[in-house]
Amino acid sequence: MYYTMRLLNRMVCRSMLPDRLSTTYAALADPTRRAILTRLTRGEASVTELAEPFAMSLPAVSKHLKVLERAGLIARGRKAQWRPCRLEVGPLKDAAAWLEHYRGFWDDSFARLDEYLEELQTGEKRDGRNN
Repeated sequence: MYYTMRLLNRMVCRSMLPDRLSTTYAALADPTRRAILTRLTRGEASVTELAEPFAMSLPAVSKHLKVLERAGLIARGRKAQWRPCRLEVGPLKDAAAWLEHYRGFWDDSFARLDEYLEELQTGEKRDGRNN
């Protein structure tokens, strides 16, 4: 019984861990973190440089950076006293690939909507009246 409960507890704990895609989207949900990622597309930057455009403290920016780092979206290096942050594109590629999977669905849905609107418009012109 003891081993069964331990195994069950482990399985439950593992199933509660967020997957990489969920962690990526959770990190991207905040506009400050998205702005930080946008800045990092231009190259490495220190925490101080990343904090400049925001009206928040350095510890607050550091918290945002920790979320991005846990999601694998950034990496921190060390060059003497300077600890630059750099963009990591792997999780962004995964998120884009997941969204791309649904592009066909949305394209088909919009095409059907266009066809329906076209039918409505041509029907009004033929009848000379509104439906």
